[in-house]
Amino acid sequence: MKKNIKIFCTLGPSSMNREIIAKLDNLGIDMFRVNLSHTDIDKLEETISKIRQHTDKPICLDTEGAQIRVGYVKNNDISLIENSIVRIVKRKIVGNSSKISLNPPSSVEQIVPGDLISIDFDSVLLQVIECTHDSVIAKVVSGGTVGSNKAVTVDRLIKLPAISTKDEMAIKIGLKTGIQHFALSFAGSKDDIYHFRKLVGKGARIISKIENKKGIENIDEIIEASDSILIDRGDLSREEPIEKIPFMQKLIIKKANTKNVPVYVATNLLESMIKSKNPTRAEINDIINTLLDGADGLVLAAETAIGLYPLNCVTMVRKTIKQFLNFSGNMSIKKLQKHDSFLLIEPHGGSLVENVADNPNMNEIKKYKILKVDKNILLDAEQIAIGTFSPLKGFMKKEEVESVLKEYRLPSGIIWPIPIVLQMNKREIEGISRGDKVALACKGTNEIYSILNVEQIYKYDLSKFTKETFGTNSIKHPGVKRSMLNGEYFLGGTVELVKRLPSKYKHLEITPKQARAIFETKGWSKIIGFHTRNVIHNVHEYIQIAALESCGCDGVFVHPIVGPKKKGDYAEDIILKTYQLMLDNFYPKGKMFLGAFQTYSRYAGPREAVFTALCRKNFGCSHFIIGRDHTGVANYYKPYDVHALFDRLGDIGVKPIFFKEMHYCVLCNKYVDKCGHANNNILQISGSRGRKILKSQQQPPEWFMRKEISDLILNELKNGEKVFVN
Repeated sequence: MKKNIKIFCTLGPSSMNREIIAKLDNLGIDMFRVNLSHTDIDKLEETISKIRQHTDKPICLDTEGAQIRVGYVKNNDISLIENSIVRIVKRKIVGNSSKISLNPPSSVEQIVPGDLISIDFDSVLLQVIECTHDSVIAKVVSGGTVGSNKAVTVDRLIKLPAISTKDEMAIKIGLKTGIQHFALSFAGSKDDIYHFRKLVGKGARIISKIENKKGIENIDEIIEASDSILIDRGDLSREEPIEKIPFMQKLIIKKANTKNVPVYVATNLLESMIKSKNPTRAEINDIINTLLDGADGLVLAAETAIGLYPLNCVTMVRKTIKQFLNFSGNMSIKKLQKHDSFLLIEPHGGSLVENVADNPNMNEIKKYKILKVDKNILLDAEQIAIGTFSPLKGFMKKEEVESVLKEYRLPSGIIWPIPIVLQMNKREIEGISRGDKVALACKGTNEIYSILNVEQIYKYDLSKFTKETFGTNSIKHPGVKRSMLNGEYFLGGTVELVKRLPSKYKHLEITPKQARAIFETKGWSKIIGFHTRNVIHNVHEYIQIAALESCGCDGVFVHPIVGPKKKGDYAEDIILKTYQLMLDNFYPKGKMFLGAFQTYSRYAGPREAVFTALCRKNFGCSHFIIGRDHTGVANYYKPYDVHALFDRLGDIGVKPIFFKEMHYCVLCNKYVDKCGHANNNILQISGSRGRKILKSQQQPPEWFMRKEISDLILNELKNGEKVFVN
């Protein structure tokens, strides 16, 4: 079975722009196609240059070839009424309902009375009734609309040159600009290809397009002479009965496979998606069967050139190819039902952990030993079970903790930066033994939320643990203080979620599985994760939008923490309100998605920064914003220790987007990390300084925070609402 199936994408009005080209590149397009039949020769060099500004993928120039087309018509749309008379003239004109021209003009000279002329796949059918010295007079047998440059077929052989004058000019421009791939339209014989190769040179790659009777008749010699074959089912169906095309496709593919010549298929792959976001079931069946026939690749034409949803089309083809590669020759119902995604990055470790009990028997669970734990442990248990901490399936055992603290990896070799542990004191775990099933309940209540399968109980030197986790033993560090108070006994084992913790923001606390479904529905494949425990201010807004634009991503997943925080931090309610205000009024529409991450800040600096990136990877994020002193606290970490750790660990599967400390330059009138202006033009307010200004109920400057945001915060303070953690 073929593993490297290629996708060629035709660029046109719907896709010939920076954003779409870059995103098509990111989606894995193998080659971009320029259709010379619809490209002005005077703009070809400019078109090639424009494409190359946004992608390094090869470009293929697809010639007009030996084809007859309608000339320009008035308003690009005329009606030919049944039984009316239309004159076809030899000279170039702007056509109307009574007079049209054909290209090349020489084709008109070969038409004789009695010929049937089909325009645009039988949209209009003409019958020739008379020929004069300068025109052909025809009767409209079947009426319809005709646009400029539409394909024309005569019901007998019309001799045309293999390439047009425009093709020759285009080849020269292509060679001048370094193009190495050329498609010969309407290839009819090996001689056509030999002639074409003389024009494009020995180093060029020739794709011979099979789209007429002559090409079918000489298919064996064309395959021998070509670098690859492209079956254009659209034009071919103008000369061969449509019901025979599937069999011709199978035979041509088989012949090309036998000769080890790559063979591609084009036309009507996803025709419905020109106007619809979703394909028909028949189209997906067609693609799968085309791949089962042995095709080496698929060519999207109108779908991406003029269709409304070029990105959706490519995404659908990629997803279908992935399913083909996954299941061909190795199908099972169980495997087919397993959810996977082409669009999104794989979860960390390869699969998403999901360990949530279905219809748990609470009467039975209440018979287990019950361990009363604080909310942080319950939060960790929930995030483990819903897959946020994948590949973790439970609280870490001693060998896992030691491996993570020493190597930044789990014993399996998978990168993991921070211990996820269940700490208790000796008195609290009395009566609990290895092998027990323990119900985890919230302290102060009897509410059970998770089940712990105890696999190990161990002690750990807390001084060593905190020093290696946080880089300090200072009890002033909030993470160290919390850990020291939690106890020196650790319970390791897998976790099963019985029910999720209650929260007024539960509708925003989507699971990784839900986030992935949402992103797939949106058609997003490149997603930036943004972690914060603060309200939005202008620097955050700047780096979010700058990252979105510079990385060519589809959207930003804004994912603030809504769990317990230290005194003085922003309360979760005000954080979400400010972000909702941004979504409603200021963020670019359709580019931002807000969720809530119910966890707690560990204040572990570089280790936590990598951890927060891996969590967002599990939610489907391909990129993650890393700022100066990310997830740090006080002065325990150097400003760019985080950047250094990412560099040390290498590829973790999610790409960090680094930002240095940002300042506002009055003269530049924007945020910069550095510029050439004097320091007295540089303005800066730290996040902590911003909090102090707001706590004093003063208005921060608008260069630091939008007035609408600060007004919201100040009004909440004035009304006695909780803005800061007490």
